[in-house]
Amino acid sequence: MTDPPLSLVPHARAIAEQLGQLAEHLSLARPHEAARILATVLSEDGILDRFTGLLITGSQSARHHSEQGVFPPEVWLAMGRAANELHDIHLDLDEHTEVLDALAGTGTSTPTTAPNPVPTAMVVRRRR
Repeated sequence: MTDPPLSLVPHARAIAEQLGQLAEHLSLARPHEAARILATVLSEDGILDRFTGLLITGSQSARHHSEQGVFPPEVWLAMGRAANELHDIHLDLDEHTEVLDALAGTGTSTPTTAPNPVPTAMVVRRRR
């Protein structure tokens, strides 16, 4: 395989810039719009899914380069751990995608008689 064109580095930087802009928009978004953005990010073939795939590919590439003696083995191991952790996080978030989809759908036409949202106490659950 030949070396990829150097234009891929600016492409990666542009994607990073767009993700920063998306985060900024998310911080200012109304609840239904935030739910729509988050549902899209977490959906199958969404940003998180694609980024997880990128890290898996990066781990495979790092393994190959480590076996060739170009990369230190620690790079490959760290990439593999990161890919595995991100995959686990993605699985943890999967159960919430339906809720976000529902919230995104209900936010587009809010009736005038809708009750005001009530703040709730935050309960932290962690399962592993």
